[in-house]
Amino acid sequence: MKTSLRGLAAAIVTCAVALLLAPTAWAQAYPGKIIKLVVPFAAGSGTDAVARITAQNLTDALGQQVIVDNKPGANGAIAAEFVARSAPDGYTLFMTTNTTHSANPSLMKKINYDPVKDFAPVSRMGNLPFMLVVNPELPIKSVKDLIDYARKNPGKVSYGTGNSTGIVAGATFGLANKIELLHVSYKSTPPAMTDVMGGQVTMMFTDLASGIGNVKAGRMRALAVTTAKRSALVPDLPSMEEAGVPNFDLNSWNGVFAPAGTPADIIARLNAELVKIVARPEVKDKLAQIGFDAFTSTPAELDAFVRSELVKWAKLVKDAGIEAE
Repeated sequence: MKTSLRGLAAAIVTCAVALLLAPTAWAQAYPGKIIKLVVPFAAGSGTDAVARITAQNLTDALGQQVIVDNKPGANGAIAAEFVARSAPDGYTLFMTTNTTHSANPSLMKKINYDPVKDFAPVSRMGNLPFMLVVNPELPIKSVKDLIDYARKNPGKVSYGTGNSTGIVAGATFGLANKIELLHVSYKSTPPAMTDVMGGQVTMMFTDLASGIGNVKAGRMRALAVTTAKRSALVPDLPSMEEAGVPNFDLNSWNGVFAPAGTPADIIARLNAELVKIVARPEVKDKLAQIGFDAFTSTPAELDAFVRSELVKWAKLVKDAGIEAE
C-alpha cells in the first residue's frame, strides 16, 4: 500500500512539473508551423510591399515560412476583424496602418474590433509618406495649378482613395482651399492609381511605396508630399506648406500586431527579430527604395502611440468635416 501511495505521489509531482514547464517548452518550440502576416490592402499597395519584404526576412530569422495574406475591403476593417478573432498563438500577425488603428473609429459608424483591446502590439515598422499625384495629361504642374484648375471646373475634379490617409487628405485639401472635389472610393490603392493614370480620376493622395514607380515612369505626376517638411526619400518634392497650403501635415504609419492574449514571450521574440531585421542596412535601403521610412519600437511604445494616434485622427477627421459612414 505504501509503495502504491509513493508511486501515486511521484506521478502527481511529475505531472505538476510537466504542467509548469509546458508553457515554456511550447514557447521555445515556436514557431512550429506557417505564420500568416495579414495585410488589410490588396497586393501592390505600399503596405503589401513592406509586408512582403518583412515576411521574407522574418522567414529566414525564424526558420519557418511567413506568408502574406491580403484581405482588402471595408477600409481595412475586414482584415482587422479577422485578426482580432484569430487564435492568440503567434501564427496570425497583422501588418497594418493608421487606417485600421487610428482613423476607422472616426470614419466608420460601426467597426467590429477595438484597435487597443483586441490587439497585442509587436513593433512599429516605420512611416509611409504620402504625396499628391495627378494625371500627367492634365495642364497641372503644381499644387497652385491644381487649385486653380479645380476652381475653374467646380464639381468636375475627383480624387481617388484606397485608405484613410487618402480620404482625410483629400477632404482636408478641399476644405483648406475652398474647392469642390468629388470623392471616389476604392478597396485599395492600386485600382485608384489605375484610374488616375487612365484619366478617369483627376488626382489622389498615395503613399510613396505604391506610387513612386509610376511617377518615375511618367504615368502620374507628383506635386507635393503631405508632411510638414520635405521627405528625404523624395527630396525634390515640396511639402504642402511650401506649395502654398499651410498647416497641412499628414503621415501614414505602419506597425505589426498580434491578436490580444498572444503570449508575452512570443511577442518579445517577434519584436526582437523585427528590430534586428530593420537594423540591417540592406533591408533599410531596400525599404527606402520603395518609399518606406523604416524604424522599429518596443511593444509598449507602439501601444502608447496607437492610443495617441486615435485622438489625433479623431481631430483630423472632425476638422476635415468628414461624417462617419
